[in-house]
Amino acid sequence: MKKSPYRLSMDSGKKVYTLHCVSCHQPDGIGIPNVNPPLNCKQVTGDKNKLIEMIIKGSSAHAEINGIVYNNVMPPNSGLNDQEIADVLTYIRNSFGNKTSAVKVSEVKSASSNLK
Repeated sequence: MKKSPYRLSMDSGKKVYTLHCVSCHQPDGIGIPNVNPPLNCKQVTGDKNKLIEMIIKGSSAHAEINGIVYNNVMPPNSGLNDQEIADVLTYIRNSFGNKTSAVKVSEVKSASSNLK
């Protein structure tokens, strides 16, 4: 049986997450208290453009989520292509208790072109 585009994106996103994200955000997406934020929060299920920018440029903002401040710097992931970014964001936006819309490659291209 052929996999749906959504399922292919989720499978690919899980691989990208395992290679690039799991060491900081952990296999279950809960992060590390006061260091790396959890991924089951409104920041993940909210504005796609902010997430795309964070993946591409990284972030040094000290995020407060559920009353806890997270201080670690997220490095840029400039080595990921548009498809990998779309897939990993689709994966985290639909894992760890999250359930929201997928991220399309066209959205990544549009957001990344606005960063230049």
